[in-house]
Amino acid sequence: MNAKEVLSSAKPQTRTKSENFDVVILGGGTGSTIAAWTFAGEGKKVAVVDRKYIGGSCPNIACLPSKNVIHSAKVASYIGRSREFGITVDNVRVEMTAVRGRKRRMVTSLNDLYREVYKKTGAEFILGAGKFAGPRTIEVTLADATKRELRGTNVIISTGTHAAMEAIPGLREAQPMTHIEALELEAVPAHLIVLGGGYVGLELSQAMRRFGSRVTLIERSERLLPREDEDVSDAILALFQAEGIDLISRAEAQRVAGRSGEGVEITLKQNGAERTVAGTHLLVATGRVPNTAEIAAEEGGVELTESGFVKVNERLETTAPGVWAIGEVAGSPLFTHVSMDDSRVVRENIAGGKRVTTGRMIPFCLFTDPEFARVGLSEREARAQGVAYRLFKAPMEAVLRARTLSETRGFLKALVGAEDDRILGFTVVGTGGGEIMSAVQVAMIAGLPYKALRDAIIAHPTLAEGLSPLFSSEPSMQNQRTRSAGQK
Repeated sequence: MNAKEVLSSAKPQTRTKSENFDVVILGGGTGSTIAAWTFAGEGKKVAVVDRKYIGGSCPNIACLPSKNVIHSAKVASYIGRSREFGITVDNVRVEMTAVRGRKRRMVTSLNDLYREVYKKTGAEFILGAGKFAGPRTIEVTLADATKRELRGTNVIISTGTHAAMEAIPGLREAQPMTHIEALELEAVPAHLIVLGGGYVGLELSQAMRRFGSRVTLIERSERLLPREDEDVSDAILALFQAEGIDLISRAEAQRVAGRSGEGVEITLKQNGAERTVAGTHLLVATGRVPNTAEIAAEEGGVELTESGFVKVNERLETTAPGVWAIGEVAGSPLFTHVSMDDSRVVRENIAGGKRVTTGRMIPFCLFTDPEFARVGLSEREARAQGVAYRLFKAPMEAVLRARTLSETRGFLKALVGAEDDRILGFTVVGTGGGEIMSAVQVAMIAGLPYKALRDAIIAHPTLAEGLSPLFSSEPSMQNQRTRSAGQK
């Protein structure tokens, strides 16, 4: 048989028929889910593709499950302090399977809710592995290995990130936990080693300590939360020390031996010398990596940055016409609420608007107990920008509601313009910090002067009432030399 006969006898290659949609969303995170429901509610034909989770990471393996477990740890903390409240509790034990069960029930209820909303809005959720097969075209491989080809008038990339695994000898072989596995533990670790003092590392270190684990936290920086003001770092450090968490700072992991869950050793380099830390479990929380390696971005004409994030402009447009990106994969701040706002930016721009991501007021909250929350400028940022400000600061003890709760650790502080009464930034380390911050953020959005909060009639006794003593305190002038003055 010659070559011509071979070609003529071969089975013809059939191409999957394209299905046309108004919007195809690759990745089912919170921002993309809300975008899908909104677009579908407007009558558009919408498809959302995700490899594993309906609703993405937040309601399944990240934000909400972690806060669920952290609250269980809060209850454990209260039980440990029960005598302080006049209650005696004996024979206390933590059953991690029950903690996990409570978390799983919440996740299941959220999944059911998401399915119901998808059904009501008419948006289609597709469980499968998606990648670009051409301009504005996504090929989806389903669980049964069949494929679908989805072509969108607009395509939105929202594939998120995953936990980084640094190239430390022996680390992968040790099979360390990420936050996903830590939230699925069946038993309290005897000695948990946490590599990385970011949000995940800090929140889970405290939670596991409260469940009864010995915890060693390894941080490469000189202090916790090195990008924040020193009083914030000092407050979190004091909190962790009081709860018996061992902190090793200025330390770099050199190699790892053993296996997490059975016994693991980490060799560290600290101040030029080596030391070894041994424990039963290892949690890695050293950052995030964008989920772009398997989406064949180049097939869709989508460029990536050197770090692997999707390259976007301030309108969240990628380098490919009709293709957008939102959330962490687009290099946005790693918060679900930012992903949600990204979805608003894209929705408005698809409709012909000119909304941008620059200049946004982005709040954040670290859910340690007590919480650390901030919106607007920190003192560190104000100094770096040469911004003069008046500093208002008050201890949480000044908040009467905090006294009723026996939760007086921490402080509130605000930066107010040196020559006007605008609130430039607000920071709180204290119980209910995120809720207090939100009240200040609304005032900042409305452009209210700080005196409006100082003089407001706020219900007593509430945590937000603490804003009155804060803004009634004597301010101190800070950073009076502006940047232009410093350049003269």
